[in-house]
Amino acid sequence: MLCWAWRVLSLLTALAFAEAAVAAPISAGGLIFSDELGGFSILGVSGSGSLADPFVVVEELHSSDEAILVIRGLTATFGNKIGTQHLTGFALQKIVVNGSSSDWNLFQVELRKQIDTPSTYGDGLSFGQGSTIGRPFASDTFAANDVTDEPYDAVTFRDGTVRAGERASFRFVITDTSPVSPFFLIQEPTRIVAAIPAGGGLTPCARP
Repeated sequence: MLCWAWRVLSLLTALAFAEAAVAAPISAGGLIFSDELGGFSILGVSGSGSLADPFVVVEELHSSDEAILVIRGLTATFGNKIGTQHLTGFALQKIVVNGSSSDWNLFQVELRKQIDTPSTYGDGLSFGQGSTIGRPFASDTFAANDVTDEPYDAVTFRDGTVRAGERASFRFVITDTSPVSPFFLIQEPTRIVAAIPAGGGLTPCARP
């Protein structure tokens, strides 16, 4: 009887931890941010989405696998908080804790309206493509970034390292001329394990 009770207690504890791993969606400034697809935990959200007061999403990634942030509430009535020519737009700062056991040498974010389909030029969603205010992308850890507009929308932050247990911040803008809710921000940290010299730099060849 004691053994059975111990097993039940262990199962309930495991379920409690599993439920705690996915926090309730958090609202800020008219948008709702969710970690419902798992792989990471949102620790907090603040801000209004303007350039001076961006949405700040603090989160911890539990591994070096991709993690998908679900964002709801982007509609025509949300408006444009950053003054570009797009129907909707906002500024976003992500503060990401490396909760994995590996160092990160690259960090990529990719936008999608459909979780299994890359965002193309025609769908209107982008990281401020054609923006009249420029594209203010920055990180406190990675010295450079590369922006891809076609055949998908992504920003890859490079030339830096986030060690296990450390954190890094990333700033960028998101715009949409035909907004939908929800849309998805795919986040993928990468550990370079082998490289080939290319113009004095490093080209990633593999990741765990």
